[in-house]
Amino acid sequence: MFLQLSLRRRILLLIASLAIINIAGSAITLWYAYKTQNLNHSMVNQDLASLIAAQNLETALVMQKGFLTYYFMTDSPEWLEKLKKHHENFQIGLIHAREINPSSQGHKILNEIESRYIRFVFDRENVLTLYKNGEKKEIASKHWNVRNQFFRIHELTGQFKKIQEEQIADSSQSLRDLSRNIKYIAGLAIPCVIILSIFLTLILFSHVLNPIHRLAMEADLKEIPGGLENEIEALKSRVKHLIMDIGQTHAKLEQSQEHLVQSERLAMVGKLAAGVAHSVRNPLTSVKMRLFTLERSLQLTAEQKEDLDVISEEIRHIDTILRNFLEYARPPKLNCQLHSPSDVVDLTIQLLKHRIESYQVDVVVERKEKLPTVMLDSDQLKEVLVNLIINSCEAMGENGKITIIEEKIQNDPFHHTAVIRVKDNGPGISPELKEKIFQPFFSSKEEGSGLGLSIAKRIVEEHGGELRAESDDGPGATFTIIMPIKEYENGDNPDC
Repeated sequence: MFLQLSLRRRILLLIASLAIINIAGSAITLWYAYKTQNLNHSMVNQDLASLIAAQNLETALVMQKGFLTYYFMTDSPEWLEKLKKHHENFQIGLIHAREINPSSQGHKILNEIESRYIRFVFDRENVLTLYKNGEKKEIASKHWNVRNQFFRIHELTGQFKKIQEEQIADSSQSLRDLSRNIKYIAGLAIPCVIILSIFLTLILFSHVLNPIHRLAMEADLKEIPGGLENEIEALKSRVKHLIMDIGQTHAKLEQSQEHLVQSERLAMVGKLAAGVAHSVRNPLTSVKMRLFTLERSLQLTAEQKEDLDVISEEIRHIDTILRNFLEYARPPKLNCQLHSPSDVVDLTIQLLKHRIESYQVDVVVERKEKLPTVMLDSDQLKEVLVNLIINSCEAMGENGKITIIEEKIQNDPFHHTAVIRVKDNGPGISPELKEKIFQPFFSSKEEGSGLGLSIAKRIVEEHGGELRAESDDGPGATFTIIMPIKEYENGDNPDC
């Protein structure tokens, strides 16, 4: 039945059995110590004290007989004084013996001793009076009576002393019996503990330690210090690596699924975009050419010229939306070369110089040193920066300030990232919009296509990086571009 239990239950049962035996042994030991203490207390404070009291009674009684005999022999009053003193000692000892002896049999003997002693003392005083008066004939008969009373009291004190000796003997026997029982229990518990410990050790070795050792032998331990000397640490490290691999695989799988869904959507949007481009852009081109011809051939009033300018601007806006739509649906393949992101930032600011001045916005670049060269498509990264800077300019209006912060961050000894932060002092991004700004076709501007940030995010992610939007409770928003810095043996990587 034990072998049919699960491994967990078998180990728990053995551990519980060992714990119960140890707890029971500790409890029995405490009980034995308590019991021994009580028996020792009883022997020392009661039995031994009662025996001493009985011995004192017997001594005081015998001494009285001796002093009385010495008086009869010498007629010296000194012996009567000593007799009186031992008489008082006998009475005090009698009271003390009654106080410390709890047994009914002992009290009964003490009561009889007391009553006989009172009669003995009375008759003894009569004999002393007759002796002092010189009536020797009457002394003889009463003297033998007092003598017999003495021997009877002496016999009773002997019985009382014997009772105390028997109580001490009983207490000693109880201690011996208790010690013998403890020995039997300990003798039985030790083999049980040994057997249970052997069972537990066998189970742990056969079902826990040996399998762990085999797993450690099968694990790849080349990077683990100490090899197989510490199987638990080896397996811990191995499992940790497996968990990390599983997490990375799961993340990549989710990313692949997202890319697959996105690719399916883009494929459908691409087909739609091709049709839209063919059906809309060609007529738009014709309209633009006719408007240009009309503007050059006709004499237009100021109001008519303003109307034509509005029409041209709206046509340009429609053309921009179509171009972004086509770019989002059919993203160009990256053409990566070794460039420093700092050079792309400088080129972007130079290209947008006149437009930035039109918004009356100041652009400040904060960098300690140029970012290291990485594999990137400079044209597409420039498109990302253009989009972010133009968005900041439009959000701030006139007299704003854009701060571009460049950093090289070391994540660990083997991984570095290039970070570009585009920070403005505009109104910021509300929490409800923060989760939507990267969604396709979502725009907070009336004339926006809603594809600029989506395209920027996709470009950064295709470089293996990340685009984040941050906005505190106060004014201003920060868009952060994070790109990995990799080392390449051949100097280039067309796939980034």
